Amino acid sequence: MSGASKRSQAVAPSGSTVQVLPIVGMTCRTCERRIEREVRRLPNVERVSASAVHGRVEVVSAGPVPAPALQAAIEAAGYGIGRSSWLSRDTGVWLTAGAGILLVASLVVLAQVTGITQLAPGTDDIREGGLVVALLLGLAAGMSTCLALTGGLVLALSAASAARQPADADVLTRLRPAVVFVTGRILGFAFLGALLGALGASIALPTTAVAALMVAVAILMTLLGVRLTGLSPRIAAWSPTLPMGLGQRLGIGDGAVATYSDTRAAALGVATFFLPCGFTQAVQVYALSTGMPLVAGAIMAVFAIGTAPGLLALAGLPTLIPSGARPRFSRVVGVAVLGFALLNATAGLRLAGISPALAFAGGPVAIPAVTIEDGVQVLRTTQHATGYSPEDAALYAGVRTRWIVESLAGGSCAIFLRVPSLGLAVTLHRGENAINLPPLKAGRIAYTCSMGMYGGSLTVVEPAAGDVDGLARS
Repeated sequence: MSGASKRSQAVAPSGSTVQVLPIVGMTCRTCERRIEREVRRLPNVERVSASAVHGRVEVVSAGPVPAPALQAAIEAAGYGIGRSSWLSRDTGVWLTAGAGILLVASLVVLAQVTGITQLAPGTDDIREGGLVVALLLGLAAGMSTCLALTGGLVLALSAASAARQPADADVLTRLRPAVVFVTGRILGFAFLGALLGALGASIALPTTAVAALMVAVAILMTLLGVRLTGLSPRIAAWSPTLPMGLGQRLGIGDGAVATYSDTRAAALGVATFFLPCGFTQAVQVYALSTGMPLVAGAIMAVFAIGTAPGLLALAGLPTLIPSGARPRFSRVVGVAVLGFALLNATAGLRLAGISPALAFAGGPVAIPAVTIEDGVQVLRTTQHATGYSPEDAALYAGVRTRWIVESLAGGSCAIFLRVPSLGLAVTLHRGENAINLPPLKAGRIAYTCSMGMYGGSLTVVEPAAGDVDGLARS
């Protein structure tokens, strides 16, 4: 289909001509700038505004701009006229994504067989998997277009520094701007991440708010995963971008940086904490939800460390990740990110009291395995680093309950027990913890850890005649 048939135009009140063209392949702020720069060079063009989110460019001109000239300018920027498809037509993209699924599945099976998934964190404060997820997202971000703006800053800093360096400067000297920038970024992310954690602790986020944050993380991860895999060009353009005005106020609107200095390089590294990269936003939301300064600072610092290889590669270390392998690497990582998105969505829904597993639960009626003490039914559960045992238990309806949870390990979110439907939130201490439950109605009640990673259910059944002799009934 020709560019002319895809172009719409109107005459503005001032007499200027406005043309709107759909663009294929535009997914980020850098893409927008490339198109705007090329189209702005054409005669009669007064203003150009490209939007990756809407997949189009608006051209305001004082006179006619030939369609072939517009098409040539857009193609010179590396894009085309037309609408991005919902699904990629590139067979190679789907084959690579399929291979990524097999690879990720194999790693999961290997981790389960070797027992790696049963390992608890080294300290009680580190939430299960938090640092691993942060590092993986950092590695993915450092290899994707999401950090194109940050990469541009690194290149600009290197160029400004090179202007005052001798031609025979060694590799370490040429890499100094990038190293200082990355160091400032890591330290800044650690400090600002700790502030996020402190904020999370001070505002004492309710369970529903944490659940909403978890779902938000899942949505962000899904967008990022789709973008990395390239499976949907249309969805790939939905990632957040930095507003042009803010970029100009930061002095990075055109990727330019003033005369180089180590202080300025480190300060810019710290400032990237506020750039709305989807990866960064997802990890920031996660760090905020921990409510623990040290943990949040560690999560953000590890994420920044994960982005370092990609940034250093842009600054002069292309051998870290061969350029030809980057697209395939990004697609495989995208599959892993989508897997984490599924886990986060499931965890968030479970934390909100919505458990897909319970919706499909069936089978024979559970028989309560409780004892009678002081006229109440007593249920015993063991909490360990990777969840609860037994995960599913049964209780009698209409009877007061003492739920004794014995905590054996404090190295995961399992110590923060939540029962959303009862509004119950308990922090388990090492040893036995007694939780008093009121008489409950028949049905199933989901419980979970504070991050929705582990949980189970309580099945409340109506007692038969003689089942609850000696128990205190409501």
